Amino acid sequence: MVGRHLFYSHDGYGLGHVRRNSLIARAVLDTDPAAQVSLVTGIDVRPRWLRQDARLRVHRVPPMLKSADGSYRHERLPFWDAVRERERIFKEVVEHERPDVVIVDRHPYGTAGELRSGLDLARRCGAAIVLGLRDVLDEPTIVREEIRGLGWAHVEDVYDDVLVYGARHFVDHEVEYGLGIPLHYCGWVVERLGPNRVQHNLLVVAAGGGGDGAAVFEMGAQVLARRTDMVGLFSPGPYAGDDAMRRLSYLANGRVRVVSPLGASGPWFSRAQAVLCMAGYNSTLEALAAGQRPILMPRRHPRREQTIRAERLNDLRLADVVHAGTDPAEVALLLQQPRHLSNGALASAGIRLDGALRAARRLHAFTKAGSVR
Repeated sequence: MVGRHLFYSHDGYGLGHVRRNSLIARAVLDTDPAAQVSLVTGIDVRPRWLRQDARLRVHRVPPMLKSADGSYRHERLPFWDAVRERERIFKEVVEHERPDVVIVDRHPYGTAGELRSGLDLARRCGAAIVLGLRDVLDEPTIVREEIRGLGWAHVEDVYDDVLVYGARHFVDHEVEYGLGIPLHYCGWVVERLGPNRVQHNLLVVAAGGGGDGAAVFEMGAQVLARRTDMVGLFSPGPYAGDDAMRRLSYLANGRVRVVSPLGASGPWFSRAQAVLCMAGYNSTLEALAAGQRPILMPRRHPRREQTIRAERLNDLRLADVVHAGTDPAEVALLLQQPRHLSNGALASAGIRLDGALRAARRLHAFTKAGSVR
């Protein structure tokens, strides 16, 4: 039986949702080359890692960008026109592809309920519906309020399974968020790269998608001004914007290089002596997967997700945390500490990085047995 998988990510002002979906989708194909996999995404950029696998069919819906206050907007269309177009495209893909499994990242019904009609059609056609949640969602009080709202209404009746891309001991979604539906913890979803030659004077500074990364690059530049023995590589991400790229070009000099915003940071992390980055899901896990003990500079708005993740990794001695306003001299001192993880450090802390493979196996069970519940 050929399994048909349809992944959806609402996306906003970063790449974490679609990046997780793409890695799990590739794991599905690697473990079952006959599978058919499509991704529906709201990102309006084309990172290299999303273009490099011809086996994945990518459908795009109008992008909805997240504002500083957490609300969503489309740059040209009125909000509800964009929502209706997203609804139409998603339902059309479901109707055309008749998936066996639909996997939705983070928001059960999309940003504004645009998935409801498509999910209803998928269920009527016999598809299993699976929700994927990252390790940290937000401050528990905020998440508890969210799941009491319409965006989570009747989730237990719609979804057949919930995958958490993390571990219970790191964030227990039942205890902290009050989720009373069955949960399956898969471990973290991240690309695993082979060993690379370390450049012992290289500081890599990254900001994930890059939409709000100005502060981390300013910090990186000030740290390098104090560590004249080091060179820098800045990885801005595709949402850095023209103004930010001009500023990065200004910061760049003979000791700082700015790389393409459309690539992944993982390969650079594996070459670095040290990593300074924001604490988004992708950047953080790529740093850990590269064997780094990163210096994390989390954002605090519009969600506290990054701060919570960074602080818990700090408690596990897997990262150091600094904040905007920290004296760059203090960050420079952190570079004198060992910045690479010891062998077995992640395993000892219960951090598994095989989440894509474990999620893929879970999804295959739906096409083979109809249910894993």
